[in-house]
Amino acid sequence: MWRNIGPGVLIAAAFIGPGTVTVCTLAGVQFGYSLLWAMLLAMIAAVVLQEMAARLGIVTQEGLAANIRKELKTPWVRVLVLGLILAAIVLGNMAYEAGNIGGATLGLDAMFGTAYSVFYPWLIGAVAFTLLYIGSYKTLEKVFVFLVILMSLSFLITALLTAPNLIKVGKGLLLPSVPEQGTLTIIALIGTTVVPYNLFLHASLVKEKWKGAEALQSARKDTLITIFLGGIVSMAIIVAAAAIPGKSITSAMDLAQGLEPLFGKGARYGMGIGLFAAGVTSSITAPLAAAYVTTNCMGWSTDMKDSKFRSVWILVLLIGVLTLSFDVKPIQVIQFAQVANGIVLPLVAIFLLWIVNRKQVMGFTRNTKGQNMLAILVLLLIIFLASKSVLKVIG
Repeated sequence: MWRNIGPGVLIAAAFIGPGTVTVCTLAGVQFGYSLLWAMLLAMIAAVVLQEMAARLGIVTQEGLAANIRKELKTPWVRVLVLGLILAAIVLGNMAYEAGNIGGATLGLDAMFGTAYSVFYPWLIGAVAFTLLYIGSYKTLEKVFVFLVILMSLSFLITALLTAPNLIKVGKGLLLPSVPEQGTLTIIALIGTTVVPYNLFLHASLVKEKWKGAEALQSARKDTLITIFLGGIVSMAIIVAAAAIPGKSITSAMDLAQGLEPLFGKGARYGMGIGLFAAGVTSSITAPLAAAYVTTNCMGWSTDMKDSKFRSVWILVLLIGVLTLSFDVKPIQVIQFAQVANGIVLPLVAIFLLWIVNRKQVMGFTRNTKGQNMLAILVLLLIIFLASKSVLKVIG
């Protein structure tokens, strides 16, 4: 089993963070099953982009940022682009990290109460620090498999407890509709699934697992299975949230409390465990991605035990923990990170598509015409949704 599992499980765990749980909760409460199609679309878009990132990492044995640094020959263009990537991913992940740790804190609140909640961020930070400091990809892989299984079972069982109407679920999944005031939620659902830092993380992690182009088929299978599993978990959260009576839901914690009168404490604990697992996994992957991006951009070693590599993820993790010591609600931090994610994603996708079409980089593994058509459609969708998001904010 361990031989067949690749970094896809870390990517799935990264996008099923507290941000995803929150956005899916709000989507289910406000619009019922009607936005399930957006999650399906997000899953397809994520598979297309993550497959390209994984293929690039396997063929070149280097990360996405390192490839961009090598392929941009004009010095000022290279500095400008790498600076934008560093600012977007590292600063964005600092925002994500506060939300990730805050989400895991909400999960502990649901399970054990709020009496010791002031200590929870430091406990979660200590867990993330320990796992990252060990510096072993194999250890992370095994821990993440356990946490993803725990998270998946928690959310799926919670959704099944609500006894959803399967006909309405199928209609919401296969018949796209855009409810009034639903545009920003659709953008958020796609933005929380197709995450820019995951493209950098995937391209960097595959070389820890596979060393040559002969492994491309295994990488594709790993990407497809894990991302669709993650998408099903996200859909389960939407389905569970759609069962909540009333509309006074602003966070996943409210979802846990709203389910309790209907289904007893089991649903509350299910949501709490799932939210905790989602927060812990994402609080590990966000600093890890920031470290890979920084070291790739600067030309430093990407060895997980290197002092410069460690200094980056320690900084991101520490800022995430300290942010929660101020009077900032996790829901606000998460929402900020989601909007930033939607704006940055088109830029990252354009560079990825450009590089995987370069023959001198990819050789015979470069994109086919069919892959380019799919990627261009995904890119146009991302640009359209990002533009709508910006216009909404300006309005």
